[in-house]
Amino acid sequence: MLPSDLDSSRIPRHVAVVMDGNGRWARRRGLKRTQGHEAGEDALFEAVEGALELGVGYLTVYAFSTENWRRPLDEVRFLMNFNESILLRRRQELHERGVRIRFSGRRGGRVPARVLRRMEESEELTRKNRKMTLIIALNYGGRAELVDAARSIAQEAAAGRLDPDKVDEKTLARHLYLPDVPDPDLLVRTSGEYRLSNYLLWQLAYAELYFTDVLWPDFRREHLYEAVKTYQTRDRRFGGLNDA
Repeated sequence: MLPSDLDSSRIPRHVAVVMDGNGRWARRRGLKRTQGHEAGEDALFEAVEGALELGVGYLTVYAFSTENWRRPLDEVRFLMNFNESILLRRRQELHERGVRIRFSGRRGGRVPARVLRRMEESEELTRKNRKMTLIIALNYGGRAELVDAARSIAQEAAAGRLDPDKVDEKTLARHLYLPDVPDPDLLVRTSGEYRLSNYLLWQLAYAELYFTDVLWPDFRREHLYEAVKTYQTRDRRFGGLNDA
């Protein structure tokens, strides 16, 4: 049951989430960091359920950044295996709920081949679903995405397929990883941190930002509802002025 004080006509179409605080949650309990990541699985699917109940069209979650490769090897190996296991255990459930699974980020490189296979299988299984799209940002970095877009534009220009003088914002947007996905309306970051951490730098230009002290493993759909309620109090002008 959705809160009565939420306006169903003003639900954000796209919500992006930085799932932060797993390590601190574990440390406070005397657990390993990896156990904090494991505990975050329930929070992820609480967010998915909450987004479905709200009628959110797109939910993007930051699963593994291009900077996360700098973490200890054991943790990196765990995160890759963990993301693979989540797909194996949960993709059928998501499919049955009408959720389309997509991925954003650099494919290949150090991402294990078996993880790439699971990603492709999950996308193929759910590609016709339209109730909601869950985008998993894996091996993703905002600057890397912009570099890759610039490289693609330069290659088209060098091949004579693109006039450099006609490159504009729409040109760059078409060369992003998922050009058909609308920009996020709302960014939610947990654990009391107030930064973007190289996440969706282009797409978040006009998003409303919501920060909460809740550590990610403790995040529940009610926290998502609170973020949306706050979003509905914001005056979104996109650089202009409202008539009022």
